[in-house]
Amino acid sequence: MAFEKITESPSLYRHLEKMSVSDILKNINAEDKTVPYAVEKAIPQIEKLIEAITDKMLMGGRLFYIGAGTSGRLGIVDASECPPTFGVPYGLVIGIIAGGEKAITTAVEFAEDDPEQGWKDLQQHHVSNKDVVVGIAASGTTPYVIGALSKCREEGIVTGSISCNPDSPVSKVVDYPIEVIVGPEFVTGSTRMKAGTAQKLVLNMISTTVMIQLGRVEDNKMVNMQLTNDKLIDRGTRFVMEKLNLSDYELAKDLLLKYGSVKKTVEAMRQNLSS
Repeated sequence: MAFEKITESPSLYRHLEKMSVSDILKNINAEDKTVPYAVEKAIPQIEKLIEAITDKMLMGGRLFYIGAGTSGRLGIVDASECPPTFGVPYGLVIGIIAGGEKAITTAVEFAEDDPEQGWKDLQQHHVSNKDVVVGIAASGTTPYVIGALSKCREEGIVTGSISCNPDSPVSKVVDYPIEVIVGPEFVTGSTRMKAGTAQKLVLNMISTTVMIQLGRVEDNKMVNMQLTNDKLIDRGTRFVMEKLNLSDYELAKDLLLKYGSVKKTVEAMRQNLSS
């Protein structure tokens, strides 16, 4: 049976230009509502990849996302949010996009069509078999991503993928494929819509669950978050007040700024009390 790109199937809606604004919004929303259910069906696949990533990272490995266009940008967003949210070093989770940094904001023509460049880009970060590389490709056919993942497998590097077509080519070259089948887009082929939403949801699940497994969250709090703005300092101060049963906001804030994170503050104060 020939591979069918459901992501490129005609929209279920016709004559969008004749719809009222209200109807456009309601129809987009109706389609968006289907995405979490598609993700739910893929949870067993997502779980297997997360377990593999966690095992590698506990042994000192890194997580790479690699993609092109919207998929590449989503990987970069998820990677860039790990240090401020969970207090991990920059470079522990790395996002790579076809076409390089310019492609984050501007489309780079034909960058995704080069099957050799993805591996070259990974080599710039000295990728090794300690790491995990996850390819993100809505269609599951992107040469840049497939080429990189194929080479990773040759080198004994654990691989995963996130795509939105069943039995896609990218799924066949990785150890842990994830396929979230969201169906045709509201605008035919515009995979920045449902497919992009699905990929974002899966990436949220991967990074958050891995970081919890690595001990970067306690109870339901981001106790290792970086104190990079007033909002985060305020949040951290309130976490410290709750953890240490303090009523003095300014004291809690001073302690937080002294020790640098909620976790370090709580550990230091509890150690002081026990000594």
